Amino acid sequence: MNRYAAPRFSLRFMPVYRRNLLVWRKLALASVIGNIADPLIILVAFGYGLGRLLEQVEGVPYILFLAAGSVCMSTMMAASFESLYSAFSRMHVQRTWDSLLNAPLELDDILIAEWLWAASKSVMSGIAIMAVVWVLGISREATLLLVLPVVALTGLVFGAIGLCINALARSYDFFTYYFTLVLTPMIFLSGVYYPVAQLPDWLAAVAGALPLAAAVELARPLVLGHWPAAPLAPLLVLLAYAGAALYLAMILTRRRFTA
Repeated sequence: MNRYAAPRFSLRFMPVYRRNLLVWRKLALASVIGNIADPLIILVAFGYGLGRLLEQVEGVPYILFLAAGSVCMSTMMAASFESLYSAFSRMHVQRTWDSLLNAPLELDDILIAEWLWAASKSVMSGIAIMAVVWVLGISREATLLLVLPVVALTGLVFGAIGLCINALARSYDFFTYYFTLVLTPMIFLSGVYYPVAQLPDWLAAVAGALPLAAAVELARPLVLGHWPAAPLAPLLVLLAYAGAALYLAMILTRRRFTA
């Protein structure tokens, strides 16, 4: 197996994806609640609590400003949890991947199935937060539906990044470093809670290169009811992260299974 070969896409990933779906269906309700609980609590607590003190940000109610960030954050966390804890369980603890490799499947098929499944679960979480935003009347703009492609792309990005970390992990404890040292700072730097423009210039430049910041930059105008002013740059950032991270995840996973 050439570790550095481009990912080989094949429809053989579909049975693996379907297997994950069938297993998830048994715990679907608890899974969805678990994925949306934290961003939902943040949206309501910060939006209505802090929103009473900070009535407007960039000319809009704070809870409306926060809504787009909550959708993107929920998507990121759901994709990360699935591509880390769940994928690691199947790969290392349960040895499901080893069993699947006895079937007429390649490692690439399994990894692509895990990637797409992580993105699918993240879309479910994003939709759930968007539904809350709509039900509470925070935003009922027609452009809210256009946030869905942004959610899907965000899920693909963080699903791929998560699989890179998964390939390096030797235990569940390893993921704590990723959540604490990467995802948490990214949330605070990416415009979820406050505008990136409020950061020092050098830190704003760093934030501009983060995938979550790109997702928020695309999603926030759509939640507010208008088209992003310059969608191409953040879109290219997300596509670049998705492609590069998936390729790196392939390399690292192949190395782990051939070492």
